[in-house]
Amino acid sequence: MSTNKRIVLSSDHAAIDLRQAISAYVESQGWEAVDIGPTTSESTHYPEHGAAAARLVASGDCRFGIILCGTGQGIMIAANKINGVRCGVCSDVFSAQMIRQHNDANMLSLGARILDEKQALEITAAFLTSEFEGGRHATRVDMIGALEA
Repeated sequence: MSTNKRIVLSSDHAAIDLRQAISAYVESQGWEAVDIGPTTSESTHYPEHGAAAARLVASGDCRFGIILCGTGQGIMIAANKINGVRCGVCSDVFSAQMIRQHNDANMLSLGARILDEKQALEITAAFLTSEFEGGRHATRVDMIGALEA
């Protein structure tokens, strides 16, 4: 695993408060939060925010990304269009553990209209503390990467 301790966070207008709570949490866990999301409730476009965060992860500038919109789905779809990004939307701790352990996900997407702050922080903690298992899963992650070529 990379020693890079930077996490990019972004969201659309629907998830500003939750994104800021997650930013404070990851910093309390020793990570550097790079918050590039909007700061006002004026309507914004989630594809732009998802792609911008994904580019920072794909470039290696940030080890992980956490992105949010109302459901987490739209922003996740946008992020996954960037080569090198493996982003999963999670609504529970088990899924967050699995996307790290089995898929080597480098981005987490959350739905601000689905999760409360406590749930979102538990999911974030699971994502950040789970490690990729490699082995047979590495073969599959390589197969996913080959689809980008």
